Amino acid sequence: MDTNLIIYIAVALFVVLCSIIILIVIKKKTTNVKIDAKQESLKEKLAKTKNGLLGKMAEIVNLRGKVDNDLMDDLEEMLLQADIGVQTSGDIIDSLKDEIKLQKITAADEIQKHLEEIIRELLLKDYGRETDQLQYKNSKPFVVLFTGVNGVGKTTTIAKLAKRFTEKGKSVLMVAGDTFRAAAIDQLAIWAERTGSDIMRQQEGSDPSSVVYDGMMKAINKKYDVVLIDTAGRQHTKINLMNELSKIKRTIKKIIPDAPHETLLVVDATTGQNAITQAELFNKATELSGLVLTKLDGTAKGGIVIGIKHQLDIPVKLIGVGETYNDLRDFDINEFVEAIFE
Repeated sequence: MDTNLIIYIAVALFVVLCSIIILIVIKKKTTNVKIDAKQESLKEKLAKTKNGLLGKMAEIVNLRGKVDNDLMDDLEEMLLQADIGVQTSGDIIDSLKDEIKLQKITAADEIQKHLEEIIRELLLKDYGRETDQLQYKNSKPFVVLFTGVNGVGKTTTIAKLAKRFTEKGKSVLMVAGDTFRAAAIDQLAIWAERTGSDIMRQQEGSDPSSVVYDGMMKAINKKYDVVLIDTAGRQHTKINLMNELSKIKRTIKKIIPDAPHETLLVVDATTGQNAITQAELFNKATELSGLVLTKLDGTAKGGIVIGIKHQLDIPVKLIGVGETYNDLRDFDINEFVEAIFE
């Protein structure tokens, strides 16, 4: 072969190799930029909550102009309107009163700073345990049981979490435990296909525990990494629903005694205080390990994050702040505090 031709081929191969390396580096940098941008945008996502909380706080302080009982009453009312809850709002105001006495605060414009700091410390203290985060266990399969009333975004939350796992190379099995509605089964099947997951399903009206049992056995035999279980959420038969959920959990434990490893209640953040009522109800039947707050970007009632952990000791583990797969995020207390108060 001609020497010059060999040189030309070698140079061409070198150029192609360099181009591939450059493209990989650029893609990696672009990905990092997207991730950073996503994280930074949480402030924008929570703008309604921030404005509803801090904006009204500043308005009340400026309007009153002096530190007295009327100011305390107005601030407590503001916290209640932000859906922080009666018990938590009372605790926050009591702490503020103690701070006023201790620091001998007389200027109204200092109140907002101290109130913000009290809420910060409350959140950071309440979310101080490792179990306040989503606990992924390497044991196969990792089982997550989803509960919640219809219409809160439960199925799409399952899909978003499934996508997260499949992108990490995990095999995922969805279990269609909501056999009360054919539409719920069909919707979950569509999401399974879109996310690269498998599904265990039976016909409408089947015993949910039977579907879950078959799903768990399939997960063990096929060695799936993750099992995500959907359940019914009809509100008009609460007693039957709670009994059904308890039975499902017992069925899971018969096959894998330490499962489900996470039992999550999905709630719509726009419902505010109703989320606490739902959490109390579902917790009695399933012993919740955490909550998923959906539509947190579309509400000024994000104060529910503050109240729900303090009052019920059930942590918010995931938040939904948009429609895309990446908009289901692990709840990071430091990031939340920064987004609201910085």
